[in-house]
Amino acid sequence: MAQQDQRKFCCSICLDLLKDPVTIPCGHNYCMGCIKSYWGEKDQTETHNCPQCRQIFTPRPALVKNNMLSDLVEELKKTEAASADECSAGPGVVFCDFCTGIKVKAQKSCLQCLVSYCEEHLQPHYKSPAFEKHKLVDPARGFQENICTHHNEVMKIFCRTDQRCICILCSMDEHKGHNMVSAAAEVAQKLKELGVSRQRIQQRIQIREKDLNVLQEEVEAVNKCADNAVRDIEMIITEVKQQIRSRQITEVSRAIELQEKLEQEIAELRRKDTELQQLSGGEDHTEFLHKYPSLSQLTKPTDSPDISIHPLRYSEDVTAAVSGARDKLQDVLTEEWSKISLTDSGADVLLSQPEPKTREDFQKYAQEFTLDPNTAHGYLRVDRTNVRHLGDNYNTPAHPDRFTSWPQVLCSETLTGRCYWEVEWNGDVFVAVAYKKLSRIGNESIFGNNDMSWALQCSVNQSTNYYEFRHKNIRTSISGPHSSRVGVYVDHSAGMLSFYSISDTMTLLHTVQTRFTQPLCPGFGVYFYNSNASLATSDEEEISAH
Repeated sequence: MAQQDQRKFCCSICLDLLKDPVTIPCGHNYCMGCIKSYWGEKDQTETHNCPQCRQIFTPRPALVKNNMLSDLVEELKKTEAASADECSAGPGVVFCDFCTGIKVKAQKSCLQCLVSYCEEHLQPHYKSPAFEKHKLVDPARGFQENICTHHNEVMKIFCRTDQRCICILCSMDEHKGHNMVSAAAEVAQKLKELGVSRQRIQQRIQIREKDLNVLQEEVEAVNKCADNAVRDIEMIITEVKQQIRSRQITEVSRAIELQEKLEQEIAELRRKDTELQQLSGGEDHTEFLHKYPSLSQLTKPTDSPDISIHPLRYSEDVTAAVSGARDKLQDVLTEEWSKISLTDSGADVLLSQPEPKTREDFQKYAQEFTLDPNTAHGYLRVDRTNVRHLGDNYNTPAHPDRFTSWPQVLCSETLTGRCYWEVEWNGDVFVAVAYKKLSRIGNESIFGNNDMSWALQCSVNQSTNYYEFRHKNIRTSISGPHSSRVGVYVDHSAGMLSFYSISDTMTLLHTVQTRFTQPLCPGFGVYFYNSNASLATSDEEEISAH
C-alpha cells in the first residue's frame, strides 16, 4: 500500500498506525490510549473536544473499539510484512526464471536467451552443443527491456539520430537512413566518454579537497587567533584590576589613618570645650585667670599639609587606567581580527556565492518549516503548515510561548545563512520574520510594531492586492501585481530580507538591508476572520525574477 494510503490509518496524535482504533462522534479516528490520554482525567460531564476539528462533546463520548478499522490496519501490517519479505533477499538478487514454486537464486544470465538460470537449469548450456555460442554473464535484471515491443526482436542496434536502442527490423523500417551503429560500438564509445568524465570528476575532487584543507586551516587559524586574543584581553583586564585594587588599598589605608587622627582631634576639642565651659561658669576669678592661658591654646589644625586629601585624584587615576586598558584591548582586537579575517584569504573566493536571479536559483536555498502550535493564539487553527482564523477562542491551554493579545503564530525552526520559502495566503495576512524572544503580549507583540520583527501585510481589496511593509511601527506602502503567493528570501549574514510576488513571473516587492543580531523565525499574523495562510511548495517550472 502506498505511503499516502498508510497515512489514512495513522493516529493524528501519535502519528503511528492506529492501535485499538476508536471513532468519536465527529468521525475522526484515534488510538484508544491516545484519545484517553488527550482527554485526561476530567469528569465525564465536562466538555471534551476533538484534537483535529475542535468539535465539543458534552458529556464525554463512550469509547468503543472500531473492529472494522482494526481489521483494515492488521491487513495493512500483513501486506507491508509480505512486501518486506519479498525484498529481504536484497535489491541486487536475481532469481531463476525457470524455477516454479520456490524461486532459487540465479547463477548466470544468457544474453541470447535473455533468461536467468539457477545451477540446475543452467546445465543444458554447459552440456548441449546447441548452446555453445550463447554468452553467459553474471545474473542481471531487465532482459525484457532489451526486446523490441514492435517486432519482438533483440535490440542490438543503437540509433544515434533518435538516441535509442532498436532491433534489426526497426533499422530497415522507421529508422531507415538514420545514423546507426551496433549497441556494442556505442557502449565502447560511451565508455571512452565516461572515462574522460571520471577523470574530470577526479580532478574536481582533488581541487575541492584542497579547498577543504584550506578551509580547515582557516578554521584552525581563527580558533588559535581568537584564543590568543581572549588570553591577552584577560591578562590586560587582570593587570588593570590588580592596579585598581592595589591603589584602592593604598588610598583606603591612608584615609583610615587620617580618619583616626581626625577622630582623636575631635575628641580633644570636645574635652577642651567642656573645660572652657566649666571655666566660664565659675565665680573664682583667681582660678579663671590661672587656667585660661593653657586652655585657650588650640592644637595645630588638621588641614596641615601632612594630612591633606585630594578626593578627585583616585577617580582620575582609575579613569586613566580604564581608558588605557580600553586602548590596549582595542589594539589587541584590531590585530587579532586582522589575522583571522577571511576576506583576504582564498576562502572568501570559495565561499562566496552569487545572489539568486531566477526562481530555480532561489529554490536552492529552500527550507521546510512547520508551525509551532504552542505559539498560536487561541483564535487560530493550526496544523503542520496551515493556519486559519476561526473567530473564536477554543480554550487553548496556557503556554509561555503563546501569543495572547494578537492572532499570531511562529514556526518551530529558526534560520541563519541563506533561506527561501513561499506562502499561499487569502484574506488579510501578515507574512513575517521575527526573533524568538519577541514579546507575546500587548501591542509590542504585533509583527512589524517593534525592532524585533519585519512584516509584509498582504490584503485583497476589490480584487486587487494591497501590500504594506512594517518595521518599528513604520509603514511603507508597496505596489505589486495581483498574486496569492509570496516568496520570502533571507540572507542572514548579509542582513538582507526580500519579498516577491509569485505568479507567471517573480516580481520583487520590497527589500530590506539591515543587521540581524539573532536567528530569525518565520511567522504569520492572521488578524481577520477566515483569513488563512500556508507554507507552500513551489511549482516545478522556472520563473524569471524581475
